[in-house]
Amino acid sequence: MGRDRRRGTLVLLLVVASAAVVGGAATAGATSADGATATDAAPRVVALLPNPVAAGDAGEYVRLRLPRGNWTLSDGEDRIRIERGRAGAVLVTDDPEAIVAPPNGSVVAAPLSLSNAGERLVLRRGGPDGTVVDEVAYADAPEGERWLRDADGGDRWRPVGYAPRDPVALGAANATAFVLPDAPGAAVEPIRRAEDRVLLAGYTFASERVADDLIAARERGVRVRVLLDGAPVGGITDVQARLLDRLVDAGVDVRVVSGPHARFRYHHAKYAVADDAAVVSTENWKPSGTGGADNRGWGVVLRSPTAADALAKLFAADRGWRDAVPWRTFRAGRTFTDAQPATGSHPRRHAPATVRVERATLLTAPGNAEAGVVAVVDDAERRVDVLQPTVEPGALLAATRRAAKRGVRVRLLLSNAWYVAEENAALVDSLNRWADRAGVPFEARVADPGGAFGKVHAKGVVADDTAVVGSLNWNPTSAGENREVVVALEGAGVADYYRESFEADWRGEGGRPGGAVPPLVAVAAVGAAAGTVLYLRRRLAFDGGNGGPGPSEGDDRGPIG
Repeated sequence: MGRDRRRGTLVLLLVVASAAVVGGAATAGATSADGATATDAAPRVVALLPNPVAAGDAGEYVRLRLPRGNWTLSDGEDRIRIERGRAGAVLVTDDPEAIVAPPNGSVVAAPLSLSNAGERLVLRRGGPDGTVVDEVAYADAPEGERWLRDADGGDRWRPVGYAPRDPVALGAANATAFVLPDAPGAAVEPIRRAEDRVLLAGYTFASERVADDLIAARERGVRVRVLLDGAPVGGITDVQARLLDRLVDAGVDVRVVSGPHARFRYHHAKYAVADDAAVVSTENWKPSGTGGADNRGWGVVLRSPTAADALAKLFAADRGWRDAVPWRTFRAGRTFTDAQPATGSHPRRHAPATVRVERATLLTAPGNAEAGVVAVVDDAERRVDVLQPTVEPGALLAATRRAAKRGVRVRLLLSNAWYVAEENAALVDSLNRWADRAGVPFEARVADPGGAFGKVHAKGVVADDTAVVGSLNWNPTSAGENREVVVALEGAGVADYYRESFEADWRGEGGRPGGAVPPLVAVAAVGAAAGTVLYLRRRLAFDGGNGGPGPSEGDDRGPIG
């Protein structure tokens, strides 16, 4: 069945003692009756694919790690005998040719049939009555996802085709730091200068200006590729469809991440590679974002071949899987939603600045972004400033509380957008009451732009001399299921730049203390009007168009930014 970007329930797993501890300590070099030696790796079930995206679940498999010897794998109905002359990985499957992205291992073709609703697999030494050396159970296997056992004994489901990435050290770099809506030209300047390559990754795309720049680059011989999400909240708009048609007609390679094999709930990253420059921002490629018509956003241009190549490798990996569908193939037979681009204007108070980044690190989600940002907050000794559309309980919020408890000054500024204003006001009130009771230096506010911008859309942190810029929202979906890109930028100059902007937003140009509810929300909450506003809020949270007044992203409503 097709994937709707909402994961199946994960019921993970009972892991029973492996052979390394069965029957007490093993003697080095000792040989059992079946020929397995204690110097071989312990026999284990290391991966399962019970629910492939294929007719009849073709391509199911169990991956084992086996020493030399004889083994039996059973699911309670079938028993599969495996004889190993040497240690290594074994792939048990009933249809080797149907496996998508097969893992390494010697193939054992056998009548394997794994239930999507749940199964218990037992691995025994020797025959059907031999000693149990490993046992794994699962329930409700998510479609198109593998169960994997980690080296430390933990386990998780991961989409087929997805491999976790480590943080990438990018070294030092000269950079241009900028904020939006103040500097709408900063994100596109590298594209206009490109001579060799432009790789643009985003969630949504609705900018005539950026489309013109990409086409102009293509016409002067630059290799131009675009990768977007195929199922943004509210759907793809008619504006985006028209612009992507233009790009393809001009020879630009455009693909969207979509379909039953999708590795991410949302392709939510916002970055570009232009020759040896890397652009990372919090904003979508549309008028309200990089166009400077509405959002408070943060961005950076790293002039660094190392940074550009690291993002190019990420782009190639995300573009190179079967869920990256060519735009022409994807759009056939589809209809698109109406949208009106944002047309606001705001004062240009914060000019871009050339800064020195002493050390940059590329973080990505799923995988390492949340832990990387938590580490930045945990390392802070003096102050932490956080700018987010909204925040949910989890590791990131917990890190700010820990910081405050050890005496670090923490300030949390949340979005004033009407569709999150009530919940943000309630969260601000709760956090400030907690800080008062605990006697810690923690303060939260809802932003009051005062005309400086429309709404907070940035996802930024400044912790001492480190700034964090990127697409990571502080919620579990963003950290655990979306493709997100974040850079941690170390250096007094770059941290000071974003902190100056934060200070302005925190003050009268931005910052409503005490969790006060904005007037629109307060009025709407009176009497029967409250029900109407709640209905509209839910509707626009799902249906807000690219650049229109409602959210174009959310958590369960979409990724809010």
